Amino acid sequence: MALEAYFGLPEEVKFCRKCVISNQRPSSTVEFASSKAEKKSTIAFDDDLCSACAYAEEKETNIDWKAREDNLLQLLDKFRRNDGRYDCIVPGSGGKDSAYTAHVLKYKYGMNPLTVTWAPHVYTDIGWSNFINWMHEGGLDNILYTPNGRLHRLLTKFAFLNLLHPFQPFIVGQRIIGPAMAARFGVELVFYGENQAEYGNNIEDNKKPTMSTDFFSTSDPLDMKFGGVTMRQIIEEHGFVQADFAPYVPPKKEVLDQAKVEVHYLGYYLKWDPQECYYYAVENTGFQANPERTEGTYSKYSSIDDRVDPFHYFTTLIKFGLGRASYDAAQEIRNGKITREEGVNLVQKFDQEFPAKYFEEFLEYIDISEAEFFETIDKFRSPHLWHQKDGVWALRHTVS
Repeated sequence: MALEAYFGLPEEVKFCRKCVISNQRPSSTVEFASSKAEKKSTIAFDDDLCSACAYAEEKETNIDWKAREDNLLQLLDKFRRNDGRYDCIVPGSGGKDSAYTAHVLKYKYGMNPLTVTWAPHVYTDIGWSNFINWMHEGGLDNILYTPNGRLHRLLTKFAFLNLLHPFQPFIVGQRIIGPAMAARFGVELVFYGENQAEYGNNIEDNKKPTMSTDFFSTSDPLDMKFGGVTMRQIIEEHGFVQADFAPYVPPKKEVLDQAKVEVHYLGYYLKWDPQECYYYAVENTGFQANPERTEGTYSKYSSIDDRVDPFHYFTTLIKFGLGRASYDAAQEIRNGKITREEGVNLVQKFDQEFPAKYFEEFLEYIDISEAEFFETIDKFRSPHLWHQKDGVWALRHTVS
């Protein structure tokens, strides 16, 4: 008898023969399933090869990167200004990817970017230092957008308790801030770094350079859900007003179309390699890796700016059986930085490590007890992934 699989995940767990990712990885990062029975698409597999690895092979063999760069130059010439005004928007935190994106657009391709940052929940020391260096040593202009902290904490709490996805409010803001600021400042071109299709979202998205700006799934913003709770309900029960939600409400597609805003991925035009972005950012923007490895993985340079970030990856471990080391190792295997055997060993060593360093701060941030935290965590363990062995939770399937 098959064990129940929550979130519409495949009942049979398969691991990619080339990397360490499994067929449990969701193909959407913005709104994970809010119901254990709700269907969500997962990374595509073909003959035990995941779509992300298939695309990595295509990047090496079937894409003319010189032609892609020529297309980039044509695009930039179309939007380039000579009046001193900003001619593109680059959203980011000053991490390695956004640091690379903004700097290369300005200093290699001669654009005048405005960087915009949706603030982390709680900056780490190294994250704040890298953000400052992005401006001072990287030589860039920036707007740091920090939403209403009282509301943001509440939305993060709902997202954790109801979806086991504490990063949902952050990801919503991160995704819409580029187009929203472009429309506000009269800038028609927005550049994000890589498309998440590189890592397992819909592989067809890799065939187009632009991001959809049709964000709305409802005609009435009051019906938008944050952590599984509608804006209307939050306003009625928690003393907020609709204006407090302005940063989370995306501009409508017709507004962006009228403003002629286009959102592009630089990774479509330039061959994307996260470790090479890191080397570039260190050399050109003062980016620094963490002096210690990040809990849950072996890496020191990826997603290190937010103290809530470790709990995002810990919750993906609980829901999908894939922790932070799995994601890091998978992309480094695809980019030829480590072998699959090395990746397997790293996943086995670090993937299930608990993020203890900021645990007390996280509990305080979303105002829950330690008991409530673990009760919520255990509620989202899918029976087809987890079982208790001698009173201790263990994954049924691990990469080998």
